[in-house]
Parts: sequence; structure tokens; C-alpha cells
Amino acid sequence: MSKSRLSTALTEGLDQGAGPRIAVLRPDPDYDLSGFAASDVTIVHLFRPHVMDWEAAGYSVVEDCPEVDLAVVVIPKSKTLARVMIAEAVAKAGCVFVDGSKDHGIDSLYKECRKRAGELPSVTKAHGRLFVLPKSGLFDDWKSAGPVAGPEGFKTQAGVFSEGGVDRGSALLAKALPTKLPARVADFGAGWGYLSRTILEREGVQLLDLWEAEGLSLDCARLNTPDERAMFHWGDVTREVPKRTYDAIVMNPPFHAGRRADVGLGQAFILAAARALVPNGQLWMVANRHLPYESLLGSAFIKVEELMGDKGFKVLHASRPKGDRT
Repeated sequence: MSKSRLSTALTEGLDQGAGPRIAVLRPDPDYDLSGFAASDVTIVHLFRPHVMDWEAAGYSVVEDCPEVDLAVVVIPKSKTLARVMIAEAVAKAGCVFVDGSKDHGIDSLYKECRKRAGELPSVTKAHGRLFVLPKSGLFDDWKSAGPVAGPEGFKTQAGVFSEGGVDRGSALLAKALPTKLPARVADFGAGWGYLSRTILEREGVQLLDLWEAEGLSLDCARLNTPDERAMFHWGDVTREVPKRTYDAIVMNPPFHAGRRADVGLGQAFILAAARALVPNGQLWMVANRHLPYESLLGSAFIKVEELMGDKGFKVLHASRPKGDRT
């Protein structure tokens, strides 16, 4: 098996003899940590499915980077979040590895960092790059400001989905919701709370559970939906079963794993919704036009219809989940 960029960097001594305290920021579950003893590593993550995976593998997982000897920043697809992570790491670690693929923008980050810090050791391999940064205050202006005013008065922050504007699919779904909704409602994949606020503006809603897997998004949702009827759940609805059932569920499910489309994510959300609804429950969801969800909806619900849509999106309504929803 060929070595990963991280293993190659460790073999070449780019960690500069750093001590045993290691933090790895936002790694995917398949990220290669074979060069470290698991007991030396702390995973820093806020995405619930990956937190669960790393904990199941025996690693300690925390929300914020501790003081360590070596920090490994595994860059996400969000460039704004990548900058925040780099700023956090160089403030907390004696040595920092920044590792990522070309399609996540590692080369442009490398150029930005070189402008500030000068020549930087690096490893280029497997369509990506790992480069080394020393502990410094050179990136203090990249530190997170936390949730700040964003689109239409909502608060967003680096790393949340659609941080710069209301998602077009969510806006279409909000328009399609009826003026009155049932009493107990859930927003699956609530993001930073755009749809949740819309739900709470409808008549009849007595309780709203916001389920969101990304901790950064849920922090914003708490600020965007200051309503005593709202309850917030950091969880993966496809793996963590809600403790109560709902009269209605509203959702704009994710359909990407990284940059790859993954229809299975949306399908898992549909099945989770069917399981969480009462026998007369209703589901409102939006999806990209090309995603083939109707067949699964038809197998999980007695009635399915398209309410509205455009060339890019469709709003679907399903009601009365069937008994066998496994």
C-alpha cells in the first residue's frame, strides 16, 4: 500500500521532532492515522457522524483544538472554514501540518500561507499537498468571529452550508409550506435555521425539533430561532433515532459526501422521516430535480405528490407512512 501524505511527512521528519500530543482537525473517518498511536491523538470535530465514527474507533473527540505538539489540519471544502482551522492550529500547536486535496483548494491555501510565512516544507502526492506551518500569530486575522449577521438578517459562520445566502431549494420549500401545520414538527437537517423560522411562523405549531449534524450550523440555528417551542438536537437522524414521533417533518436533505453526489444520503433521510412520523404524518421535502427519490417515497408512504418546482428543484409532499419502514 502506498504511503499517505501524512505518513510520508512523518517519515521525512517534517514534524521537526514534535512531542506526543497530537490533534487532528476535522478528518474524514478513513483518514490515515496509522503513523500515530491512538492514545496520543485527539480528534477535533463538530460533524456528528464523523464524531461517532472516530469515537467508535477508540479516539478521544473534542470540539476545540487543545494545546498540542503537532496539529494536523485536514482541510474541508469550505475555504473560509479552512482558514479558521489553520488560525486555530497555529495558535495552539508547536508544529502544524496542513493536508488536503487539490479539489479542496490546497494549492491556493499553500500560496496564501507562503505569502505570510515564507518558504514552507511540503509533500505533494496523490492529487494533493501537505505543508508545514510553525506556531505563530501570522494568521490571527483568520480566526473565527463566530456567528455573524448574514443573509436576510440570519446569523451564519464559516463552514455552514449556504453561509452566504439562503439556499434556493430551501426558499422554494418555505414557499410551498401550508399556512397551518400540525402541532409536533421536526426539521431534519435544519442547518442554520432558515426553514425552522418559517415553520415557527405557521399556525398550529406547538413544538419544533431541529435536528442538525453540523455543530457550527446548530450554533447559528440557536441564535436564529429564539423561540421557546424550538428544541435543538446535535445528531444524525439516519443513525440516531428521535425519542418522539412527529405529526410533520420538513427537510432539505443533503446529497453530497464531500464533493461527490450521494443519493443514499437523501434516501436515508426519507426512511428516517418515515420511521419518525405518526401513522397520519406528513413529510414536506425539497430535492434537486434530477434526484430519483419518488420511487422510495412511494414505497414508504401511501400518498406522494409534487407540489411545485422549477428546472433545478422539486418540492415533494408525502403522507401516511406505511407500516414497514425499515
